[in-house]
Amino acid sequence: MAVDLADGVLTARFDRPEVFNAVSGEMMLGLADLLESVPARDDVRVVVLTGTGPAFCTGADISGEAAHERFDVRAMDVTNRVVRAVVACDRPVLAAVNGIAAGVGCSLALAADLSVAAASSSYLLAFTRIGFMPDGGASATVAASIGRARAMRMALLAEPLSAQEAYDAGLVTHLVADDELADLVATLARRLASGPPLALAATKKAVNAATLLPLEDALERERSGQSVLMRTADVAEGMAAFSERRRPVFRGE
Repeated sequence: MAVDLADGVLTARFDRPEVFNAVSGEMMLGLADLLESVPARDDVRVVVLTGTGPAFCTGADISGEAAHERFDVRAMDVTNRVVRAVVACDRPVLAAVNGIAAGVGCSLALAADLSVAAASSSYLLAFTRIGFMPDGGASATVAASIGRARAMRMALLAEPLSAQEAYDAGLVTHLVADDELADLVATLARRLASGPPLALAATKKAVNAATLLPLEDALERERSGQSVLMRTADVAEGMAAFSERRRPVFRGE
């Protein structure tokens, strides 16, 4: 992660453009630590999550041989730490989605309080393509934003939503031309940074309590489900097929 702080705005940037900002366990641990530190800091009024290059974040890095052997329940635990930190943070968290947001990258973008989509960006719950189920709280946040039917379509069919479709569906809060993303995010961040911090914190807490009450249960269900799926032959096949750039053959094993 690349991190900088200016005028009360803490920006955390996924910074592995060579792999479209796929995240490693080390990156997620660092992000969890960073987000959990924010409530105790007087110098941070707003948090911005964004990516370097053509992608926001394409989820967990599943490249390389025997990738499935690197995944265990600890990966779920750190992912859940990050999502909990985003939602529980008493400062506004803004996602500046500059490109594709897939897998856990999509989950994080949707856990943010405001999600600003560049016109060329897209949102994809790609988990079932490799034999997993959605995680990062997506089973709760997506349905809370766009309803059960549309959430099922995204999750079961792993269909991407364009930025325009995501905005029309109510999945994101802002849609802007690519070359205007940085300016709009800066404007929103300045507005939030100069706003009443106690009122913003209370508002965020109230809205999340009203709309994301199932989130904690969802995180635990996702953790339990993924821990089982991690040990299946289908996941091993899905990851191997991804690395070999072929269509997986799932056998329900």
